[in-house]
Amino acid sequence: MPSPKIILFIALAIITVLFVAAWVVSARKGAGDGKPSALGLAIGFVTNFFDTLGIGSFAPTTSIFKLKRMVPDEKIPGTLNVGHALPTVAQALIFIAIVEVEFQTLMWMIAASVAGAWLGAGVVAGLPRRQVQVGMGIALLAAATFFAMTNLGMFPSGGDTLGLHDGLFWAGIVGNFALGALMTLGIGLYAPCMILVALLGMNPTAAFPIMMGSCAFLMPIGSFRFIAKGGYDLKAAIGLAIGGVPAVLIAAYVVKSLPLTYLRWVVVVVVLYAAYSMLRSARSESYEVRAPAV
Repeated sequence: MPSPKIILFIALAIITVLFVAAWVVSARKGAGDGKPSALGLAIGFVTNFFDTLGIGSFAPTTSIFKLKRMVPDEKIPGTLNVGHALPTVAQALIFIAIVEVEFQTLMWMIAASVAGAWLGAGVVAGLPRRQVQVGMGIALLAAATFFAMTNLGMFPSGGDTLGLHDGLFWAGIVGNFALGALMTLGIGLYAPCMILVALLGMNPTAAFPIMMGSCAFLMPIGSFRFIAKGGYDLKAAIGLAIGGVPAVLIAAYVVKSLPLTYLRWVVVVVVLYAAYSMLRSARSESYEVRAPAV
């Protein structure tokens, strides 16, 4: 009988194939040019390269999209989930294979995040522009906070266990369900999941297969809803995917680690500006809605 990890890999492969098939069918039916720009490919490469090393991809990508006005605000969450899905699958295959964690904890925390993402994507994909802008502005502020906390050493240190049991197990399930739902709005799961795992007493290293496995399953599944509703930018998403997969392989197998403290501070500044810009756009949107009544 195959090992539990092999079964998990097979399940992930099936979901990934279904996701790619749905994406291809949708892309062929939709109008517009799907050929990514050089900038789109570069964004996919850079953000996923540093994502593999622990920086995260959602907040930096959102910041660039907003600053360059590449994607309509209401389509940014869908574009992030659809475009970063394949690079994240590559990360999960690598880290689940090499990092030890109790399989029951890994499997159920992944399942909880997927359930949260499925419900969350159904809501986010249908939200009007202003509500997405407000949600993403808050998400960017949260991301900047996590980056700053990482640099200041404010994350909990965690324990030495590789799994959760009894009440802590259910706390982990509920926590990852919430993180999966928030992921569809553009709040990256990596840093919050690492905090959750450490607070529950697990070895922080065990967070890597949990957070990457969670994202690898929830992003393709949550993306089905964004794809069905057209709630993403095709050109930008293809750029993230094509540029991102080779970046993951280079970061994981060639570079492996870099001193990232100064880069995180740069990201904090950029993300804070993007959060301000997103919330300012939401405020302007509110004024435009109220103007006819006035």
